[in-house]
Amino acid sequence: MSYSKIHINPISPEPTVGSVLVIYTGGTLGMVYEAKGKQLVPFNFNQIIDRVPEISRLNFDITFLSLSEPIDSSNVNPDIWIELATIIEQEYAGYDSFVILHGTDTMAYTASALSFLLENLNKPVILTGAQLPIGVARSDARENVITALELAAAKNEEGQPIISEVCIYFNSLLLRGNRSKKRESSDFNAFHSENYPALANAGVRIEYNLPYIKPHDSDQRLTIHKNMDNRVAFLKMFPGISQLVVDSILNISGLRGIVLETYGAGNATTAQWFLDAISNAIEKNIIIFNVSQCDGGRVAQGHYETSRFLKQAGVVSGSDITAEAAITKMMYVFGKETDPHKCAEMLSQPLRGEMSV
Repeated sequence: MSYSKIHINPISPEPTVGSVLVIYTGGTLGMVYEAKGKQLVPFNFNQIIDRVPEISRLNFDITFLSLSEPIDSSNVNPDIWIELATIIEQEYAGYDSFVILHGTDTMAYTASALSFLLENLNKPVILTGAQLPIGVARSDARENVITALELAAAKNEEGQPIISEVCIYFNSLLLRGNRSKKRESSDFNAFHSENYPALANAGVRIEYNLPYIKPHDSDQRLTIHKNMDNRVAFLKMFPGISQLVVDSILNISGLRGIVLETYGAGNATTAQWFLDAISNAIEKNIIIFNVSQCDGGRVAQGHYETSRFLKQAGVVSGSDITAEAAITKMMYVFGKETDPHKCAEMLSQPLRGEMSV
């Protein structure tokens, strides 16, 4: 893998207090308006200071690394997640923190995936992006990039990073990556975390919500995982769902797992054909992971009659996990483990703070 790197020399008279590697993957943030063609095109990151001159006034070393080809986030896949994890592995000793510039549409998936792939992470990995391109006058790109850099470089009184996990920073809020979800496509406050508090709020001052931030552990040694099994699928419940649709999904050749998006607190239809389909799938060692369609709240299998059968059949409760974290966690677990019972056990327990029990 070959990448281009650009180092930014700070002009601040203060001594530098750390180093940040910025990984540019693509997305709306890195677009500028081309007057000749009257269209938005990716801009050359060699000109980053021309676009965001404030970067040079930060008192820490910043290096920009660009993937060879910018990726629209709609084209992100597990190979890209593993590539990003590998870059962080290769550069881990040389930098204090990492910022990933990423398209917003699948940012929550990437943040969730990286949280699982980067085991024992003890440095910040912060994803950010923009709703408007950096070349547009009202763009949110500058504030998001500058504040993400400051959050990544922030240290406590002992000189340790305040953040030691994968996060998303967007529109003044720092969120745990695997608790985040894109909920807005036309507002600047695009990302929300309904089931877990924000880790920081960047107003006039940056206020950290320390009780909810993963504690730094300098004894941890990073372990990178490079296997993800994408033989998984979503099955979303809706009134009127047909047996043909359910059977078609559950009988996909080679399928290992389903994220079942249910109603409310984990409820689904009690039609006999559906109950039989779920039971048959589990008997074939297909793991069913129950996740609520609601952004807030959690799955409580057995609380209502309409979810009692799912619990009895061996469906795994996803508690308050997001759909994005659920599907990436399933890929990660299946990449590590082949035994269905061990896979189900790993899915039912929080691995990186992605769910409550």
